[in-house]
Amino acid sequence: MTPGSESQRFYETLAKEASDAIVYADAEGKIRFWNRGAERIFGFSEAEALGQSLDIIIPERLRARHWDGYAQTMCTGKTRYGSGDLLAVPALRKDGAQISIEFTVLPFRDAGGGMAGIAAIMRDVTKRFEEMKALRQKNR
Repeated sequence: MTPGSESQRFYETLAKEASDAIVYADAEGKIRFWNRGAERIFGFSEAEALGQSLDIIIPERLRARHWDGYAQTMCTGKTRYGSGDLLAVPALRKDGAQISIEFTVLPFRDAGGGMAGIAAIMRDVTKRFEEMKALRQKNR
């Protein structure tokens, strides 16, 4: 790949068009990037999601725990999910349906080394989760 605009176009297309959700939130937890995969998985358009709190996809019962961890990561720059470890959690769709997602996170730093925000790459695993749950129940 040649340097310059071709590389930039590759990165932008990869991030915008990926089938997995790619979401970036700033240090305050406001959504600043929302790709087509996020639109497909969560049901919110880019225009609806940008500038909103991550609360639009976090079930209410999990918000306090999420924000405690988010604040800790913003303060320390460290996350236990930043090394490719998958985190599996429930999430919300625009229609109010709860889904199961797996995701990894990538902390972003500003030019001075401070925390600027966090990106997450998410996949809807609801079907697999439901199949596993049914299999476990059947084996009981």
